[in-house]
Amino acid sequence: MTAPLSPDVLPDALIAHLSEGADDIITTSCAVVILKGKRAYKVKKSVDYGFLDFTSVEKRRKALLRELRYNQRMAADIYLGVEEIRGESVLVMRRFDTAGVLAEQSQSRADWAPDLDLMHDLGQIVAQFHAGSEICRDAEHEFNIKYVIDSNKKNIEIFRDELGAEAVDAYDRAIQAAYAELVGDVKRRFSEGYVRHCHGDLHLGNILIENDRPVLFDCIEFNERLSQIDVLYDLAFLLMDLWVRGHDAAANTVLNIYVEKAARLEDDIHSVYAGLKLLPLYMSVRAGVRCHVNANYGGTPNYAMEKAKMYLQAAQAFLEMKPAELLAVGGLSGSGKSTHSRHIAPQTGRAPGALVLRSDEMRKRLWACPEFETLPKEAYTPEENARVYTHMFDLARTAVQSGQSVILDATFRNQDRAREAQALAETQGVAFRALWMDVPADERLRRVLQRRNDVSDATPDIAGAQTDPQLDSTIWTLTPNP
Repeated sequence: MTAPLSPDVLPDALIAHLSEGADDIITTSCAVVILKGKRAYKVKKSVDYGFLDFTSVEKRRKALLRELRYNQRMAADIYLGVEEIRGESVLVMRRFDTAGVLAEQSQSRADWAPDLDLMHDLGQIVAQFHAGSEICRDAEHEFNIKYVIDSNKKNIEIFRDELGAEAVDAYDRAIQAAYAELVGDVKRRFSEGYVRHCHGDLHLGNILIENDRPVLFDCIEFNERLSQIDVLYDLAFLLMDLWVRGHDAAANTVLNIYVEKAARLEDDIHSVYAGLKLLPLYMSVRAGVRCHVNANYGGTPNYAMEKAKMYLQAAQAFLEMKPAELLAVGGLSGSGKSTHSRHIAPQTGRAPGALVLRSDEMRKRLWACPEFETLPKEAYTPEENARVYTHMFDLARTAVQSGQSVILDATFRNQDRAREAQALAETQGVAFRALWMDVPADERLRRVLQRRNDVSDATPDIAGAQTDPQLDSTIWTLTPNP
């Protein structure tokens, strides 16, 4: 029997012990992961970086227990437990195929693009995770976003010459001005309970696709300033990562599905939409983090610095004002309203594109009905139709007031509804466009017959009975959608 090693030679000696017969060893700045068979063993290094301190056996044990507990919220079948081996705590994980990690997939080939159905699932999963996350009531964490802004400033300044002094100064002025303007909203989000114990590091490198489902892993456990955060700031890392990589449609899909799901799960629906006012700030801060992380990267210097410059440019761009718009996309059942709305949303308004408010989804939300279940006929009375449009316009008003462009996806067969949408845009001082999907009846019926797992309850009989309304030509632009 081997005698336990003394704490003063750990964890290096333990790492050497576990490494015997290892398939691979992954080293990071503060940990070593040993891959052996079906298991992965994670050992914390004895390091002190100021923001984390793993210089004692007890500190490393507590850190690993936190890592286990926090990650089991999302990936319990990966994070199996903490064991003591030779007097040192070791995190034991189920080994998974890293080819399933989204960041690995995105780098595997130049033409890779995220599967939008998976992005739909990802948006729902993140919203569910946030809804179940513990609310932070500690006032110490009320302004954690300012902590990150200040940290970014300090770390970006180190590379001032390499990044360009003018660009560094311009970004600092812009981010400080944005924060000063929005600090009241930051405070409000804390009081409303949206600062929660989040993932903290939600980028493509920490999302695994396994069994056709997204799995979130490797959350932050070492610094509550980075994990006790606004749920939208948590989401912003994922949105920023997708957007900067050029996956606009994926970022827009995640945003829309996240908001739809959050609107079902949160107590105050309007606060979900009002919070979007902070999204440009949050995405900019996330890009700022990526800027100095890449600048400090120990790989190919020129490549890393070019990426850092790209992230600095993105951080600046997220803060640039872009006027909100309100669009109405109307048409009969099967005319392609939702498809066209999804197509134009990523290029409408500020990053990551417009919110698409779907009347079909909102009707089911108002009836507390799952998305793909059929509503009773009582849900389609004139009174219920009016309630759906009123709800949709109310949320559109809140969203555009937050600076978010909105696309209204509804039939708009009653032309008074289109006039209401136009009036809403005028009162909010935003541009308005109305697109009518002009599609032959036989094509509409064919599409309705092909639907699977669709939020719309329209059947072929319903679609066949619909006739084109007398359109108000001062509002609508006909849009053929073959």
